[in-house]
Amino acid sequence: MSRKIAVVTDSNSSMTIEEAKDLGIFMIPMPFFIGGKEYLDGIDITQEQFYERLKGGEDIHTSQPSPDSVMKTWDEALKEYDEVIHIPMSSGLSGSCGSAYLLAQHYDDKVHVVDNQRISVTLRQSCLDALELIDKGMSGRQVKDELERVKLESSIYIMIDTLQYLKKGGRLTPAAAAIGALLRIKPVLQIQGDKLDSFAKTRTFQGGKDIMINAIKSDMETRFGCTDNCHNVNLAIAYTDDPSVGEEFKKEVLNIFPGYDITTRPLSLSIACHIGPGALALAVSKLI
Repeated sequence: MSRKIAVVTDSNSSMTIEEAKDLGIFMIPMPFFIGGKEYLDGIDITQEQFYERLKGGEDIHTSQPSPDSVMKTWDEALKEYDEVIHIPMSSGLSGSCGSAYLLAQHYDDKVHVVDNQRISVTLRQSCLDALELIDKGMSGRQVKDELERVKLESSIYIMIDTLQYLKKGGRLTPAAAAIGALLRIKPVLQIQGDKLDSFAKTRTFQGGKDIMINAIKSDMETRFGCTDNCHNVNLAIAYTDDPSVGEEFKKEVLNIFPGYDITTRPLSLSIACHIGPGALALAVSKLI
């Protein structure tokens, strides 16, 4: 008899608590500190409230979920399930994955922590992949191994509207930020594996969108062997504060990649905290 396995993730997956519940996924809301007060993503602060305060210049920083909140979620899942697949954001972008590894040592191999170096819409896809692998009868250990085997088979390209939040977070020198603002540079960043790296630069919003589309097209053809209505990949769009921007971009992407079921979701607030409003992203993940 196959074992019952639960999937646990956090709000960095770009899933709402309601969506996760509908899918049967256990969700841990990520904590934020605004002006020294703690808020939980999707519980006591909305996307709109978050961006209003971010644009207002308030001091916002992210934090890991508390050990207590993680273990309570696992304990709740283990009342009904035999094992837990825990899929947090990439270990290269947060310490929450490493913390979960330590906590899982107290669960006698019933909790399997996955570090497949995903975040936002690609992390969401990993959760959906996990559900599919469980349905195929894989054990918790097998699901973990498979998700980590394909960890590099995704990319996210993110265009940033302003450099001021990278500067504020210490990821950019004030001089570089000043030059970038003067030249009206919009950087395109890439998340592939455990790093957030510079990919390209542009001076126009449309130029940034074209760069992301061409980068995804190149990945599909050269990395995933996908051409002309090949459907072994998932495409997804993510945005920060304005859903309409994501929907408009979706129309452009569908013109290049017709027939794809493209998911559109808000970017993780843990990323948005560092890159600010007005950002737009395009992601690809190879399907399992």
